[in-house]
This record gives sequence, C-alpha cells and structure tokens, in this order.
Amino acid sequence: MEPQYNGKLELLDRKITAFLSSRTIATDKVMACYDWATSLNTETDCVASGFQSPIEQDVLHFLLKKRIPVIVVLARAMYKQIPEELEEAYNDGRVLFISISNNTRVNKATAFNRNRYVVDLAQEVLFGMLAKKSSLNEIYQYAKDNNKKILTI
Repeated sequence: MEPQYNGKLELLDRKITAFLSSRTIATDKVMACYDWATSLNTETDCVASGFQSPIEQDVLHFLLKKRIPVIVVLARAMYKQIPEELEEAYNDGRVLFISISNNTRVNKATAFNRNRYVVDLAQEVLFGMLAKKSSLNEIYQYAKDNNKKILTI
C-alpha cells in the first residue's frame, strides 16, 4: 500500500528524529526521555514515532505541550477523526499523520513495518529504552544497517 498522508507535509522537510521505546522502561530513563523532549527546538526539530508505548505517549504529551511538530506514523488505516489530544496541533499545522496500512487493528507485523518506516523518515533515531527481548532490537539493527545516527537514553 502507498502511504496515506493527512496534515502538514512540509514537516517532512525538517530535521526528523525518530523516537522509539520498549513498553517496559527503566525508571531512571523516564525522566531522561522527558528532558530530551523538552529540550527540542520548535523552529527546527520534528519527532516521528508511532507513539504507542506508554513512554512514547508520555513524550508525545511533552512534545505537544512545547509545540514541537510531530509525525505520527500509523500501523493501521488513517484516522477517520483526529484524536482530541492532537486536534489543536493538527489545526496549527504541527502534525502529519502517515498511515502505512489499511488494517483496522495493529498487529505485530504492521507495528514492525511502522517502526521501520519511522526509521526511514528520520536522520537520527533515539531509543528511549531497548529491552533485551524487545522487537525493537531488530529495528535498532535496521537503523544501524541503514547508517542512521543512533542515540540511546
């Protein structure tokens, strides 16, 4: 399927950092993720993610509060209605939604493909947490194989 877009396409021209994190995260890394999110520049930075894991959702909250533009990559069909939390940012041109699947539900394969797509969009990839048995370890290797600048918290 060709990706579907809804929102500000010009965000693709910015410096994009992919933010990915395992669902389980060490307590000491949580604050570091928040600090990173609030250190970004509203004029130049943009963060791409699926914003699915709890820490990714928390980081999204900080990004929206600081007015950092975001690219939300969906592992499912495009939203029929903009989620309330993203409405103001969407209306202000600070959000781009990209759907890479027609599925109505996310599954392991579509989530993996979404995370690869997020890495492909970005110039650098920040991992908030890479748990030992996380599927993100394959994404880490994919980013490394594609010569992405990789950062870890």
